[in-house]
Amino acid sequence: MTVFDAIRKRHSTRSFLDKDVSIEKVNRILDIARYSPSGANTQPWQVAVVSGESKNILQAALEQAFRSGLKSQISYQYYPVHWKPIYKKRRHLCGLQLYLSLNIARADSEARKAQWTANYRAFDAPVMLLFFIDKEMEAGSFLDYGMFLQSIMLAATEEGLATCPQAALAEYPQIVRQTLGYESDATLICGMALGYEDLEADVNKYRTPREAVENFTQYFD
Repeated sequence: MTVFDAIRKRHSTRSFLDKDVSIEKVNRILDIARYSPSGANTQPWQVAVVSGESKNILQAALEQAFRSGLKSQISYQYYPVHWKPIYKKRRHLCGLQLYLSLNIARADSEARKAQWTANYRAFDAPVMLLFFIDKEMEAGSFLDYGMFLQSIMLAATEEGLATCPQAALAEYPQIVRQTLGYESDATLICGMALGYEDLEADVNKYRTPREAVENFTQYFD
């Protein structure tokens, strides 16, 4: 598989097979992702690989927090407060494609809530990856982290695995830290579902559109 192939093949997967992922595969993915670039070679990533009973305990706690109405306590502002029309349009289309693939009507709030709740189980993938960073690190290290996350997703594609990067898994950082034993100075950035894709699931069959190069690029000779 070429890098071009892996980039095109990767997509956010929301339905996984009930099939374990070996720790050897996970380690190979992380072993290659560690070569990702970072400013001044700071390598700010700290990764928790959560599976088995540990995942069951953590996802039950996260799901309970959401169902109880506890508001998100994510440690940083992920989305803008005020959306420009172009981004609002793309966001709306992304959600529309998701719910259409699941045959969930806009007015069906219970079905929508049930689907959102699946976020906190990492969509029932066998492995949940959680990504921490020391709280004193600034925005540049978040850029570094993005490159690290992309490396993980491409390496997973090479290994025949599927992924879904998830900001939702960072909504209750205090629960995650307490359950896994992380200190309070560890900022939870996001999580990622990792496993074998259910190729028959309709939710995995749609693809979000991408802008043409000329729509976001200017050339200066």
